[in-house]
Amino acid sequence: MAQAVRFHETGAPEVMRWETVDVGEPGPGEVRIRHEAVGLNFADTYFRTGLYPAPLPAGMGVEAAGVVEAVGAGVPHLREGDRVTYTGSPLGAYSTERVMPAGSLIALPDEIGFDTAAAMTMRGLTASYLLRRIHPLRQGDTVLLHAAAGGVGLIFLQWAKLLGINVIGTVSTEAKAEVARAHGCDHVVLYKQEDVAARVREITGGAGVPVVFDSIGAATFQASLDSLARRGLLVCFGTASGPVPPIDAMQLAIKGSVFVTRPALADYIADPAERAELAGELFGHVAGGRIKIGINQRYALEDAVQAHRDLESGRSIGSSVFSL
Repeated sequence: MAQAVRFHETGAPEVMRWETVDVGEPGPGEVRIRHEAVGLNFADTYFRTGLYPAPLPAGMGVEAAGVVEAVGAGVPHLREGDRVTYTGSPLGAYSTERVMPAGSLIALPDEIGFDTAAAMTMRGLTASYLLRRIHPLRQGDTVLLHAAAGGVGLIFLQWAKLLGINVIGTVSTEAKAEVARAHGCDHVVLYKQEDVAARVREITGGAGVPVVFDSIGAATFQASLDSLARRGLLVCFGTASGPVPPIDAMQLAIKGSVFVTRPALADYIADPAERAELAGELFGHVAGGRIKIGINQRYALEDAVQAHRDLESGRSIGSSVFSL
């Protein structure tokens, strides 16, 4: 029998339970996968708290890597023993094994380990679409990135450096500032001690930045708007501190005819061809050593409650995984 983390009600980390589950055999268009490593993402907490609705009871987690153990009918592109990774629905990645839609799986190159894949698939694809799809960034552009020492942030910083993009990154502590600098952050702002928008204006000679990448949400929304150049774009791709406030359209005009978008990774990997292109570039950089994936926190899967406590406390740096 397999084991999995599930929740029967929304709330604090303690609502998660370690349970024995019956996985069963894959049906048409499905495979059974044995997990070798599972990703821990801040988005997982959104489902647990109910910010993102899910039918209850539900599994937890959207990212893992492992080996295909059985293949259902109508799946010509996968076979038993294939190494795969994935991110996205349906919930249930916090498990030792599970049945998955075959179309959700991404072939994992031999050069990339399972732990690395679980630490980078969601974060790396997020950094990929942010840098390659959201806005036509040019070499020499300067952008603002909140949570620069987070899992997405550290991949984003390295990729931006490859593209010749300058990054102003915000972090909460000097320890995180050192990590961000080591990964290529050009200017670090300690947001608990400094006025973020004022520092951005100072660094950019008063102009502001063409794009702000904000995964924090409520706590940083105003500073993000105030950091934009005329006709700049605020990309709200996460809500770690809570949802952004209602947007007053007139304020967007007053701030310089700025734009706000709230993208979701799912809409940038829904097309198999686009997902393959984004993943191929990401995997190529990682396999080639141009982007390094640091795993700074490791947990046993049955310790998911503690993992979520650490994640929500802000103590985590970079990527975290459950190693099986």
